[in-house]
Formats: sequence, C-alpha cells, structure tokens
Amino acid sequence: MADISAITIIGDFMARSFGRDAVPVDEDIFESGFTNSLFAMQLVDFVERRFGVQVDAEDLQIDNFRTVARVAALVERKAVRAA
Repeated sequence: MADISAITIIGDFMARSFGRDAVPVDEDIFESGFTNSLFAMQLVDFVERRFGVQVDAEDLQIDNFRTVARVAALVERKAVRAA
C-alpha cells in the first residue's frame, strides 16, 4: 500500500478539485464522472510538482489515475525508481 501521507495529499487535492469533502481512496473518478481530460492533465502536473517525480509517457495509462490509491501507488513506484 502506498504511503498514507501521499494518499491524504492526493485525496485532498481531488476533493478540493471536485468540490467535495472527501474522495474515497478506491472511488473510480472516471466512472463517477468527476474528471475529464483537462483534470487528468492537472492531476499529472500536481503529482509531478508536489512529489518531485517525472510522469513519463508510459505512465499515462488511465488505470494509474483511476483512484486516489492508484495515483499514490504510481507516486510510490516513481519515487523508488528515482532514489
């Protein structure tokens, strides 16, 4: 499981972006209709800036960004590779 602080930070960003109090860790934001291509790019930008990781072209798979937990797992994988 990804770092709890990454989960919290990503969840808070999504909740603010969607005008919600919280986003459940495993809620599929694409199926729920909360996201579009513009938000997806904003999320990638947020992840890169906040966590200091580079999201490469091969990482830009929708499954990496469906849920808070999956985004946090991507951040964790990228951070480990960068270390």
